Amino acid sequence: MTLTVFLQALVSGILIGGVYALIGIGLTIIFGVMRVTNFAHGDLMMVGMYLTYFLFTLAKIDPFVSILITIPCMFLFGAFLQKTVINRILGSLAQNQILLTIGLGLIMSNTVMLAFTSDYKILTTSYSSSSISLGGISISQPLAVSFAITVVITSVLYWFLMKTDTGQAIRATAQDREAAQLMGINVKRMSIIAFGIGTSLAGTAGALISPTYYVFPQVGSAFTLKAFVITVLGGMGSVVGATLGGIIIGVVESVGAVAISSEWKDVLVFGIFLVVLLVRPSGLMGRSRM
Repeated sequence: MTLTVFLQALVSGILIGGVYALIGIGLTIIFGVMRVTNFAHGDLMMVGMYLTYFLFTLAKIDPFVSILITIPCMFLFGAFLQKTVINRILGSLAQNQILLTIGLGLIMSNTVMLAFTSDYKILTTSYSSSSISLGGISISQPLAVSFAITVVITSVLYWFLMKTDTGQAIRATAQDREAAQLMGINVKRMSIIAFGIGTSLAGTAGALISPTYYVFPQVGSAFTLKAFVITVLGGMGSVVGATLGGIIIGVVESVGAVAISSEWKDVLVFGIFLVVLLVRPSGLMGRSRM
């Protein structure tokens, strides 16, 4: 592998890793605040992809512009799910949470399949195959725009969590739910907001990858597993860790596909997952924190 090819794979990995980070951050916020292992996270991303697809095909709204609609819609959808379904299993056994969220994901994917069939849908824009040449390295235009939007969203989210009263209340709930409640924080409201934010981040990630991925009802399952690898690698409950984990997984996939084979990239990712579980179960960023 030449240096140019390696740099090409590295840049591509960082760009797709940014979107992976967005998926992982959504999952880690939900786990950090609510201690719920959400196996429906990939299916929430799938709903965001379909929303983006129909906004593009029916209303002619660009996928990257459509996030202005996708983010609030998915936030409300997540808040509704938390209030009506997820709230009922807070504090229950982990296996109950896993079974419920798996069932929730199956309901979403099968409902979409019944409504729109299982056919693959392609969201083709004028820039879907466009690329920018920089120093001999070809950079995918949609992935570059997706990465830039991801950086902006992550920065705004970090500011929100660190500087606003609501963000600090969410962090306090994540650190110690009972202590936060004793301090007068409405932890139920924080849980609704946290699940809404996590859902909107998953939906936004779906919108950002729509121009480069097929849209179909089962697309979420692969991303659910990937989101868990990212959050475990970075440290469950850590926003910074999820960002780092997403970039690492993106780079490993991209470089591994070029250096070995594209068929081995998932093997490498899950190999890292097993190594992290064995060597550092708390993840790269240590114990849970936001």
